[in-house]
Amino acid sequence: MALIRPELALRLHDWREVIAAGLLGLAGAWVFSLGGLVFRPLGLAAMVVAVAWGIDARRRMRFRREIAAPGVVELIEGAIRYYGARALGGEIALRDLVEVRLLTLRGHPHWRLRSDAGEALLIPVEAAGASALADAFATLPGFDMAAAARALQARADVAAVQTVWRRR
Repeated sequence: MALIRPELALRLHDWREVIAAGLLGLAGAWVFSLGGLVFRPLGLAAMVVAVAWGIDARRRMRFRREIAAPGVVELIEGAIRYYGARALGGEIALRDLVEVRLLTLRGHPHWRLRSDAGEALLIPVEAAGASALADAFATLPGFDMAAAARALQARADVAAVQTVWRRR
């Protein structure tokens, strides 16, 4: 017997990391309320970690999509790898990235990553593991996660190509 309706459980599943950060913040507030030289700093530290974790989790949530495209994305040792099923895959090291664009092909959003050598890698936003790109993009100097999230939320017919980041 389920305690939560299935459709509510499905919606909460997407928010699980943000909810966990909130629970950590509540636990930190409780520890802080105990007072003393040990509990107050410990509780305060837990609350600070919870806020940072919650903000980061909320930003990464926008990158998660239902898997609806072929292929798998991996982030290994500073390199983004895409193994395509129908299209060709490839690999680009993060240090070699010079441009990140979001474009729409056949009604589906794709990340277009370009290296300093002029090579390009096209990754469907809906590919398995594509949410790991949020962590990779966060390491790029001057990358604006909020701008990338807005570009992902924009409708497909508004802009066919958007440059999200370019190395200076």
